Amino acid sequence: MTRNVTRTIATITCLVVPGLAFAHLGNDAGLHHGTGFLAGFLHPFTGLDHLSAMVAVGIWSAMTTRRIWLAPIAFASMLGMGAVLGSAGMTLSGVEPMIAVSLLILGLLVATRIHLPSLVGAALVGGLALYHGIAHGTELAGAASFVAALAGMLTGTMLLHMSGIGMGLVLKSGNRWWPRILGGSVALFGALLLAGIGTA
Repeated sequence: MTRNVTRTIATITCLVVPGLAFAHLGNDAGLHHGTGFLAGFLHPFTGLDHLSAMVAVGIWSAMTTRRIWLAPIAFASMLGMGAVLGSAGMTLSGVEPMIAVSLLILGLLVATRIHLPSLVGAALVGGLALYHGIAHGTELAGAASFVAALAGMLTGTMLLHMSGIGMGLVLKSGNRWWPRILGGSVALFGALLLAGIGTA
């Protein structure tokens, strides 16, 4: 079991590290314009905040719920809705702080393995996803084909959820410290982002 956990964590780490260079600060390094589906697909992988949130949703769902796909589907659905709104120019106050708060909340859910009623958990996760979606949609608004970019983004999102679910299933029967360490790391990342926004 320890080898499986180590391999899983190593795989996720390999996915996470490239995201350190980007995040969603208006600098898309030219990745998100003119490439349609591929632009959308790559987008969730190019920001450590988004990537961490999507993987955390999968981990938490796998470890704590019977309806394992409900929270990830709620996240992807509200992410898509937010992306459409963001691409249309809609903004909500506090998008960046709320993304940081979402990491804090999702990290704590993973670390504490809190069990919530399925619909409550899905509603919470979906509400947080709306802010991620608006940030994504704003950045993808210039893509050559937004519909294709949106389809790619949702595909990438579900892939990250599936990676998280795989991790969660391994962690569920493993050492209880791994979820605490991973969840605590995500929560700490969210807290640091929030503190950085507050002092900017």
